[in-house]
Amino acid sequence: MSTGYTTAPAVTGPRAAHAGLAGADVSWEIDGRLVLDGVGLVAPAGGVTGLLGPNGSGKSTLLRVLAGVQQAGRATRNGPVTTFGAADLGALPRRERARVLALVEQDATTDLPLSVLDAVLLGRIPHRALLAGDSDADRAAARSALATAGAAALADREVGTLSGGERQRVHMARALAQEPRLLLLDEPTNHLDIAAQLAAMRTLRDLAADGVTVVTALHDLNLAAATCDHLVLLADGRVVAAGPVAEVLVPAVLEPVYGVRVDVLTHPRTGRPVLSFDEG
Repeated sequence: MSTGYTTAPAVTGPRAAHAGLAGADVSWEIDGRLVLDGVGLVAPAGGVTGLLGPNGSGKSTLLRVLAGVQQAGRATRNGPVTTFGAADLGALPRRERARVLALVEQDATTDLPLSVLDAVLLGRIPHRALLAGDSDADRAAARSALATAGAAALADREVGTLSGGERQRVHMARALAQEPRLLLLDEPTNHLDIAAQLAAMRTLRDLAADGVTVVTALHDLNLAAATCDHLVLLADGRVVAAGPVAEVLVPAVLEPVYGVRVDVLTHPRTGRPVLSFDEG
């Protein structure tokens, strides 16, 4: 079975008109420390944008700031300016923003005794009237999202009984149930085995091909090399490189950021980069 990926096909669906995500001067301070320092970010629609960087580079904070859910700290300077198409994300009311974007956080947990289906149905809240119950359409959307995330068999399980990998699939399904046009993910392949990682990234590529703007933080540079179309590399809260995969995943860019020696090979089937690492 081939695990190679190629560039996403041209977007022809109803979401093709969206211009993608653009952020300018995204700066954020926590406890007097500048975690994000003037970050500029462009994530085109119709492709998967990988957000890379070592631990502590600011990836998770950036995603939470873009989603409008970062609680610790404060914006500095004039505050970030983040647009999605023609919309100013920061100016959207919370409920309206939840109809536009969904965030899949890393290792999100809940102490509530929810079934998996009920947890995924939480993603339908922005689409129904206040105090309204789950409709047949909501349940159909939730079950469709579970199937897309490879978690249909888990629908009747209690969330607290799931393994880390199973929970990760459920978090993805909850986000898909929101039917977002912008999907932000923080390490969505965390806890997943190799086959499940590739399946998760294939799902993201399929969504992107339908016009959803996808931005995902990844630690695995080879997974990013195999599956992403556009990359943004962070170090110490700043963007040090951004652009197509082949322009960012090069030794001159990666070695100073990660402190290792990098050799870049070419995959014999896909033509994409394959990275090898040694101590610097």
